[in-house]
Amino acid sequence: MKTNIAIIIVLACFFSCKKNQSEPKETPSQKKETQLIEVKKSIEPIVIDGISDEPIWKETKWYPIDQLWVGQAYDSTDFQGRYKLTWTDKSLYVLAEIIDDSIFDQRADPLKFWWDDDCVEVFIDEDNSGGEHQYNHNAFAYHVALDGNAADMSTKEEGILFNEHVESKHTTAGNVMLWELKFNLYNAETFDETKSNDPVKLSSGKKIGFAIAYCDNDGSPERENFIGSIPVEGEDKNRGWIDANIFGTLLLKD
Repeated sequence: MKTNIAIIIVLACFFSCKKNQSEPKETPSQKKETQLIEVKKSIEPIVIDGISDEPIWKETKWYPIDQLWVGQAYDSTDFQGRYKLTWTDKSLYVLAEIIDDSIFDQRADPLKFWWDDDCVEVFIDEDNSGGEHQYNHNAFAYHVALDGNAADMSTKEEGILFNEHVESKHTTAGNVMLWELKFNLYNAETFDETKSNDPVKLSSGKKIGFAIAYCDNDGSPERENFIGSIPVEGEDKNRGWIDANIFGTLLLKD
């Protein structure tokens, strides 16, 4: 009888261990959802023309770009920013209104000190996992220039253009710029910057890491201010290009 019991115990342990080995353990996200925004889906297609005449833009809420990440305090005559969001099955869309008293683009080369020209910067973490992304594509920090080029860091620790990821257009009236931006999203585990990649299909209930910021330069060798949409704890607030844990979270809704 004791022998039979011992055999049963050994078999139970064997199958239990085998089951545990075959089921991968989930790695919990280190990211805290400090800013959760529900994003309404657009039924109508969005035309990227810098004109907010689609019905969805009249139905959705403005959110502020008002957190100083780099530079000295500024006033409303120097900069004001706000944004809206929507999505379709294929893409995430951003409408940004930027009021800037001096629009400045000092370098024609899109891969030289691109962060020191006036530009919109959009941070996207496709699976909202958070974590480090400085020289990898766990997340993206797209610097979208006035000429439409979208730059980020590559795995070779140098600038690279991701213009196939981003379509943008802005219109200007006085000191007010209206930007429309379309983003294709990519899976971090399969993305390869050396080849063509298929975008992720979006669906209701999906969460995406997100932040938006503006690099403001009124004519200096370096940007004077960097203003974002997310409060960042600690002394070093310029961490979005490295740490996706600081991003907010978008929740896609029908």
